[in-house]
This record gives sequence, structure tokens and C-alpha cells, in this order.
Amino acid sequence: MDYQNVLLEKDGHIGILTLNRPEKRNALDPLTWNEIRSGIREFRFDADIRVVIITGAGGKAFASGADIGALRERPTLEVLKAESQETLLEVENLDKPVIAAIDGFALGGGCELAMACDIRIATVQSKLGQPEVNLGVIPGAGGTQRLQRLVGIGKAKELIFTGDIITAAQAREIGLVNKVVDEAARLMTAAKEMADKIISKGPVAVAVAKIAINVGANTDINSGLLFEKFAQTVAFATQDRIEGTSAFLEKRKPNFKGK
Repeated sequence: MDYQNVLLEKDGHIGILTLNRPEKRNALDPLTWNEIRSGIREFRFDADIRVVIITGAGGKAFASGADIGALRERPTLEVLKAESQETLLEVENLDKPVIAAIDGFALGGGCELAMACDIRIATVQSKLGQPEVNLGVIPGAGGTQRLQRLVGIGKAKELIFTGDIITAAQAREIGLVNKVVDEAARLMTAAKEMADKIISKGPVAVAVAKIAINVGANTDINSGLLFEKFAQTVAFATQDRIEGTSAFLEKRKPNFKGK
């Protein structure tokens, strides 16, 4: 695909998707949503990629939210197509961990994109929020659902009803962000360090663990435990399980093959 608003690159086993509309603070218009979806699909079918990092170009925003001009002109019934929701489901359900590397604003759809990732790392100057009520609409890319699962229903209602924008430190305090780094120059280093730590683990185990966690978050505990049992059975059937246990007993680093 010939991308206009997104950059894709590989760094070893890491796939990096960069939102590249710095002049618009990486605002999310329909084309950008489509390109995010296409990029995630490329990474899905690239066997060399084990972890994906999503970030934004320009240093001012991860993604500042919807392109307001496009939002104002959008026909009502087009909202039912829900391209943003479908895109973020693909991010959330990718069978590889996804890390959001946030520098600057992650607002509206940008915050929703970050929440669809598995881990969020932000710079200290970053700001996050769901300010859609200021425009007379609501979060429409999963924000009403994912925010409450991450920070609790009460805090999610507060943030969505007021449209408040919070600091990275506040976001970490409530569980919206996993880690905060002091300098922008450290952001990608921290994200890649996290990615490399994950890459060193059994890839099949990481993949089925992600699926089991996602299933459990959206069902009752008994169904989640049943799924976990079958996911563990899949992990036990792999060569990686033999390699991992053998390496532990032999006091050496494992050489996982993802098989």
C-alpha cells in the first residue's frame, strides 16, 4: 500500500507504525484510520515482527484526535460504518503485543488509539483525555468502553463527562499509562527496551496470553478460566515449552522459535 499519513518500518523483530501528519498534530481523518488498519494487517502477516510500537511524528502529538473539519462535514449515517472502532479492534486483537509510545497530546481518537494498545509509555509533557463532549459528541472509537476497563467506571465517567485533559503523571496514577519517561529522547528507547524484553520471551506464550487476557476482560471469570486452560494447552504443545524448560534446567538463555 502507498501510505500518505502513516510510516511503517522494521527494527529487528519490532514493527513501528508512525502517524505522520505533524502539521495536523497527527489528527485522525478517515484516510489515516484506513492506513493504520492496513499497517496493522501488514505487521500481522509478517512472521519476523513480534512486537509493534505505535507512535506519532513531530513531537507535539501522538494523535490530537479527530480532524475536526472532516468531523463537521461527515454525514450522520456514515458514523454507523465505524471505521475507527473496527480499526482499533484490529489493534487490540493483533496476536502480537502493541506498545503506544506517546509524546504530546493523545486526545479523543488519539487516546482511544492508545487505549487499544496493550502497553502505554508516555513522556512527562504528554496530555491525555476524551474531550469529545466539548464538540457535542461522545468518544466513538471505543472510548466509552475501554476507558472504564482501564481506570474504573467512576473515573471514566468523570473524564468523559467533563472532557478534562490530564497529565501523563495523572494518567499513570489512575492506570491509563504504564510508564512515564522524563525526556522525549528517551521515549522510543524505553518503548524498544520494553519490546525487546517481550521479544526475549516465548512468542506463542505471549500471543496466547494476550488472547486469554482480552477474552477474560470481556467475559465472566469461569469462561475466562476455561479459555485460559485451552490457551495453556496450546502453549504446552509447542517446541518453545520444551526449549524454555530445558534452558531453565540447563541454566542458559532460551532460544525460542515461535513453534
